[in-house]
Amino acid sequence: MSSILRQHAEELFAQELEELKKQDSGHRPPNWKLSPQGVVDYLTGTTLKNGFVVSPKYIGNRRLMEIAVATLTTDRALLLYGLPGTAKSWVSEHLSAAISGDSTMIIQGTAGTSEESIRYGWNYARLLAEGPSENALVPTPVMRAMKDGKIARIEELTRIGADVQDTLITILSEKTLPVPELNTEVQAAKGFNIIATANNRDKGVNELSSALKRRFNTVILPVPDSIEEEIDIVRRRVASFEKIMELPAEPPALQEIRRIVTIFRELRSGTTLDGKTKIKSPGSTLSTAEAISVVNNGLAMAGYFGDGQLKAADVAAGIIGSVVKDPIQDQIVWKEYLETVVRTREEWKDLYRACRDL
Repeated sequence: MSSILRQHAEELFAQELEELKKQDSGHRPPNWKLSPQGVVDYLTGTTLKNGFVVSPKYIGNRRLMEIAVATLTTDRALLLYGLPGTAKSWVSEHLSAAISGDSTMIIQGTAGTSEESIRYGWNYARLLAEGPSENALVPTPVMRAMKDGKIARIEELTRIGADVQDTLITILSEKTLPVPELNTEVQAAKGFNIIATANNRDKGVNELSSALKRRFNTVILPVPDSIEEEIDIVRRRVASFEKIMELPAEPPALQEIRRIVTIFRELRSGTTLDGKTKIKSPGSTLSTAEAISVVNNGLAMAGYFGDGQLKAADVAAGIIGSVVKDPIQDQIVWKEYLETVVRTREEWKDLYRACRDL
């Protein structure tokens, strides 16, 4: 087993990608490792003709993945948009791994991201010694992706200042990156494109200009449609985490995962699953990613401070920590939900006691 805490997608799923490549007879765009159909099969999972099982990376509407992949075969970039925890970064990474075989060309967007982080920088020691030259140039992930015909990833695009965002307009429209200091330019090789992610909770932080919006095709990643779908996502991701971290705990019982997912879905929607009771929703997101985190933390508690079996007491603190972000308003919402919903469910008595006692 690898000693790396988190391997890149192309390393962790190398065998799946190799098997898909062997049996992929579809047309491959220039510099693509797989055909568009092969990329979607990698993302959504399939069983190959030789019986090899490709695990699903995205559990949801296959059509969304087909739209995303089709976008990347055109001259438009892809913007994955949605609530926090809806697998935008996860999908972005796996798209890059399947298309380019390299998911590492990434820029993390923040308020401090500068134009140099997107275009190129300089090795100032060489710049002072030699003046502007190819050797003094420091390429960014976007520049390297353009040269190699690969996918570049930009995380949290709307957290980047609007003036810096617009650096992308020439790159996306002209497929060139001017380097005026050297009187030259980098022209994008076939296969180059950009996948950006944006959080709709950040709407209005740094709104994309209309010129930049036109260069992107937006795919909105929703929360899982059904509770069974969400449970399956949590189960698969937790199993992967447990394997990597080598926790001394048993795999969680499906009923424990179901309870956590049920709580998150009910508080998100403002009503119980049977539709009979309306409840208040907290200000927190309560995404699938947070449900995964609650189970993972519970497994660590069970493995190191319990008997190795995930119980209500192991997940109670994680649930409360995810729900109560505002110590006043969210606390009121949680207490009301605990007393009016959790307490009334006979099979949830242990969870009620564990949460009440914290």
